[in-house]
Amino acid sequence: MASSSSAQLRLMSDLKSIINEPPEGCSASPLSDENLFVWSATIFGPDETPWEGGVFSLRMTFGQNYPEKPPRVRFTSEMFHPNIYRDGTLCMDIIQDAWSPCHNVSTILTSVQQILRQLNSTSKISRLITREYVAVPVNPLIRNIRSSVSFLSTFWKQLWCVIGRVSFCFPVYNISSCKYSVRA
Repeated sequence: MASSSSAQLRLMSDLKSIINEPPEGCSASPLSDENLFVWSATIFGPDETPWEGGVFSLRMTFGQNYPEKPPRVRFTSEMFHPNIYRDGTLCMDIIQDAWSPCHNVSTILTSVQQILRQLNSTSKISRLITREYVAVPVNPLIRNIRSSVSFLSTFWKQLWCVIGRVSFCFPVYNISSCKYSVRA
């Protein structure tokens, strides 16, 4: 029981810290007021990476023995990265072998952002993803096209939902073949 109350105190301290001094490009809070042990987090894709402009959601689940043991951290957004399993679980040293009670929610989220900036080459989950990630540099023009087309696609999808069936065409960037296609 003492470990549970110490975990709750620590989580309340982490919440206060992330509210007062949030790490750049991150936010987190408990999913509900009733359960301090399950948090939802958001990370903005770091600049100059393939994830630039993206908004990614994570779930952090803390045990009764936090901060002595690390939380489980998992992306709820679909991710394509060499250090992230298909189910969204991260392969990250600070939530595994290198865990220390001095880490908190802010340091975890900052570490997740760092993995998006630079892959952890010592712990490759998927060799195929690693090969693609390393072999294909992200051209800034292509990245800008991706984000612009993504924005336009989202806009048209929302417009479609609002006004019903409308006949229109808009460009869709096909990343795998690096060509434009037009969909009606």
